[in-house]
Amino acid sequence: MGFDSNPRKLGSRAAPARKPEQSIMRLPKEALPLSAERSPTQILKKLIRFARKSRYERAFAVRRYFGEWGSRIPHLGNDRTTYVIGLFGSGRNYITGLMLKHLGKRAKYLRETVRYHPGPTSMIYTGHATIRHASRGQELPAVTSRVLQTVSLGFADLIFINRHPLDSLLTNWIFWRIYIRYNIQVEGISRVYKNRDDLCSDLEQNFLEFRAFAEGDPGFFSALPIDAGWGANGSPRFLSFAEFVEEAELFCQSATLTLRLEDFMIDPLKEFSKIAGLMSVDPNLNGLSIAPPRTRPYGYLAVKEKAPRFRDFISDLDTETKRRIEKIGYEL
Repeated sequence: MGFDSNPRKLGSRAAPARKPEQSIMRLPKEALPLSAERSPTQILKKLIRFARKSRYERAFAVRRYFGEWGSRIPHLGNDRTTYVIGLFGSGRNYITGLMLKHLGKRAKYLRETVRYHPGPTSMIYTGHATIRHASRGQELPAVTSRVLQTVSLGFADLIFINRHPLDSLLTNWIFWRIYIRYNIQVEGISRVYKNRDDLCSDLEQNFLEFRAFAEGDPGFFSALPIDAGWGANGSPRFLSFAEFVEEAELFCQSATLTLRLEDFMIDPLKEFSKIAGLMSVDPNLNGLSIAPPRTRPYGYLAVKEKAPRFRDFISDLDTETKRRIEKIGYEL
């Protein structure tokens, strides 16, 4: 779903934690700020999980938390720089995890950032970005423009991770409201609600808040200073739903390869082989078992059925947004 699986405190200036306003919403026990005390058993379990990861996954985690060491940019053979881009809530982290596990030596060059190079390199960059509209939590269009330039010159490849925009919308609304209230990240709807009925009930009760988020209302983020907290890049707001869909269409038009998260739920090995083929990497796919994403495909349909106001929201979408959703390969 494009979110860190280990929720953590992310900035001293974000909104302070406060009691839940709706008893129907819960937080997983492991979703604690770093300042919260953890038992020795919890710490041991985290260390064991870390030790079981591949060496490339461990190195990636160390770089992510402690920064980059060295500045040498490698370029081996005929490699081209690879950019793995997904809009927020697209499942990009799932793809990143597959690459770390199954790309072999090339995976050691994977970084969670988006950096421009004027020529080809062996680097793999992964992150959120936008082409036209500035948005909190995503690289600015000025950065993406330079990436697209190097792609057009044949020095790099852009892999775009796509997902049904309405599934992303629900995921993103839940992610940001939890982050704003509690200053932590959570991964997935199931980490917050016991079942879909609880989600639908909460959505109906807080529909005005949901609609404000879907319309890109800066007031939704009023508790977060634009220059502090996770995802701060000088933009006070997140994409409206219409802008989100427009960005997806623009990336589909610009990407070297577009992959749908839903297709990984059907045949993850087939979809991953497309990545390996584009990068000219031989990960020895014979006998390889790849786990599909944990998220459900087209979960918005169950919400649409049980939440009348959400159903009306979909029905009232403007004609251009509906056209763009169909253009990128999805239905309403």
